[in-house]
Amino acid sequence: MTEASKRSTIYLDAQLHAALKLKAAHSNRTISDIVNQAVREALAEDQEDLAAFEERVAEPTLSYEALLDDLKAHGKL
Repeated sequence: MTEASKRSTIYLDAQLHAALKLKAAHSNRTISDIVNQAVREALAEDQEDLAAFEERVAEPTLSYEALLDDLKAHGKL
């Protein structure tokens, strides 16, 4: 653990905990390392999603009803 590490108590499903223990043992890593990596990846994915939303903010919106009307008008429904 680094100086900047913070301790936190989390409650895992028993089967998830068992799977994490096995993964940690097989990969010579700690459960903390695995959980930290998973959280980093989830946060990075959130950041990518937010960036994609920001890029598309100026795009026109289409209501569900208008989409259905357009599909029907073009013989898709």
